[in-house]
Amino acid sequence: MKVLPRRRRAVLINSVLGVVVLAGAGGAYAAVHSDGSGSSAGSGTARVATVTRATVLSTVSGSGSLASPSDAGVNFTTGGTLSAVDVKPGDKVKKGQVLAKVDPTAADETLQEDQASLTAAQANLTKVEAGELPVSTGGSGSSGGSGRGAADPTPAPTPTVDPAQLAQAEAQLSQAQNAVDAAQRAVDGCVLKAPVAGTVASVAGATGDTVSGTGGNGSSAGGGSGSGSAAGSSGSGGSGGSSTTSSTTTTGFIVLTNPAGMQVKADFSEADSLKIKAGQTATVTLNAEPGTVLDAKVLSISSLPVSSGSGSGGGASTGSAVQYAATLAITSDTANLRTGLSASIQVTTGQADNALSVPTAAVSGTGANRTVLVVNPDGSATRTNVTVGVEGDSADQITSGLSQGQQVQIPQVATSGNGGFPSGAFSGGFGGGRTGGFGGGFGGGARTGGFGGGGARQ
Repeated sequence: MKVLPRRRRAVLINSVLGVVVLAGAGGAYAAVHSDGSGSSAGSGTARVATVTRATVLSTVSGSGSLASPSDAGVNFTTGGTLSAVDVKPGDKVKKGQVLAKVDPTAADETLQEDQASLTAAQANLTKVEAGELPVSTGGSGSSGGSGRGAADPTPAPTPTVDPAQLAQAEAQLSQAQNAVDAAQRAVDGCVLKAPVAGTVASVAGATGDTVSGTGGNGSSAGGGSGSGSAAGSSGSGGSGGSSTTSSTTTTGFIVLTNPAGMQVKADFSEADSLKIKAGQTATVTLNAEPGTVLDAKVLSISSLPVSSGSGSGGGASTGSAVQYAATLAITSDTANLRTGLSASIQVTTGQADNALSVPTAAVSGTGANRTVLVVNPDGSATRTNVTVGVEGDSADQITSGLSQGQQVQIPQVATSGNGGFPSGAFSGGFGGGRTGGFGGGFGGGARTGGFGGGGARQ
């Protein structure tokens, strides 16, 4: 048997491998450029969509947290030693119900003293008004040389009221009355009452503890300092030393929560915020319960930006991005909701019902210059001008230029490559002869390295 020389044998092997590789490459090319629907990427036939009637929705998304305007942090107006704490966390209370008391002894004594001063001031004013205090008589009235006896019929001078004395007496009475009013408020402030109905969330003391008072100036949700520490807001004066806040953090000697009237505060990007208006509908999805979707309505959108790195609950700004806060009212059942739950919000900024629509990807152009490629019966396509109404999240409303049932093309993004091969397939070509047949192989793309390296040199 005649043995082939080594060189001829190497050439023959390389030739056979070349045929195999070319066949495989052809199959790979066909696989890359075709799919089950018969459409192709790049220069092939684009996908086709039918003009249908549907509801087109345009939404914007934000994030935030739940807050209840009727949550309340309640503090004593008058400080002292706690003589009674009548509630504990979890108790449900009614508006006006007594929650706790401080020892009123000192406040009662002050009230009694001020009431005595008020009585004296009132009596003094009465005397001044009657002219019973020293006043001018216009003469001595008792001269022995007058010659008038005890039965002298001449009447005594009529007393007159001194205006300065009257003004002073009236001022003293007013001051005394103000002192009594303040003392009465201090007595009333020894009793802490619920400003709203709700559930007791926390109690910050027990009988025998000493608590400070707000002095009747009200307090924020942050406590008795009058300048509260509740996130995002400072306190304002309130009756009986109590206040409410829409912040996600409410603090006080006793904190009451109430899901009734629950709201959500959310931050939106500056571009999206311009689309939001009061009255728009929205959906609220709780992050802790993705399956719970609540209905809501926009109450307001702030005209001031949220500070960078701050905001309402989970809706804080990121970096230097400008965001604006919106307040929405939950319209679904709020019985099981809790203040502070984080949520994702979608506001419907545009809606068209029973509208002619096509996928957004089928529409080209901007503003008034919008076109689509209408598929003709013979398979060709004609660029047609259309008018777009609501620009939805996935579909656009078409108000003119198309009819129901027509078909339009959805252009596909062409895949870059060399000679039609994705990501540079076959980039290395076929090397020749002795120096590495099939050098480079099928490089690049997903098919990296295939058939790489030079041929065996014999």
